[in-house]
Amino acid sequence: MQILHPFVGSIQQYAEAISDPERYRPDHCPQCDAKQPLTGHGFYRRTLVDPGFEGVIRVRRYLCRLCKRTVSLLPEFALPWLRFSLTVISLFLVARLLQGLTLAAAALAASQTAMPYQRGQFWIRRFRRQAPALAVALAPLAARVTAPDFVARALAMLESVGWIAGHRFLLSELRAHLLGWPRFLVPHGRRTTLAPALPTT
Repeated sequence: MQILHPFVGSIQQYAEAISDPERYRPDHCPQCDAKQPLTGHGFYRRTLVDPGFEGVIRVRRYLCRLCKRTVSLLPEFALPWLRFSLTVISLFLVARLLQGLTLAAAALAASQTAMPYQRGQFWIRRFRRQAPALAVALAPLAARVTAPDFVARALAMLESVGWIAGHRFLLSELRAHLLGWPRFLVPHGRRTTLAPALPTT
C-alpha cells in the first residue's frame, strides 16, 4: 500500500530528508490499524521526471509486524504508477485542456521539449475518463464551479484547491488516483488477493 509523504521542498531536499527512518515513521498500520509504529523496511527505487529533474528517487518502505504487509511512503509530488511528476502532468493538462494550446505547446509549458505525441494523448484520455468522478470527489474541498463539462470543472477544482492538496485528498481519503488506476489494479488501488481454494473432502 502507498501512503503519501507530505514533503515540501525540492527533490534533492527530499532525498536528504527521507534517509532518516525515524523522521516520518507511521505510528500505526493503515491496512490493519495496528496501534504500533511500523518497522523500517528499506527502500525501493523509482524513476521520476519533474521540471529540472529526471532521474531515480528512493521511496521509503515500512513493515507492519502484525499483518506482515508493507507500506510505501510515496512523496506527494509523485503519482502512483506514473513516471512523470504531478507538476509536469498538471502543467500539461491545464495548458492543453483549459488554455486550448496544441499538444506540442502544452508539452513545452510542462518543460517537456521532446515529449511524444502518444504520451500527451494518454494523459488526456485518462483524465477525461476520470473527470466526472474527480468533480464529485473534490466537491467537499472546492467552491462550486460553473463549467461547460466535467473536464473543465475537474480542472478548475484542482486549480482552486491545488493539485497536491487534491491528489493528497483523493489518494489518502478515497484511494482514488488522479488519472484513474491502471487496468491491472482493482478500483481502490489495491491488488486483488484471493484465498486459496479449500481441498474437497
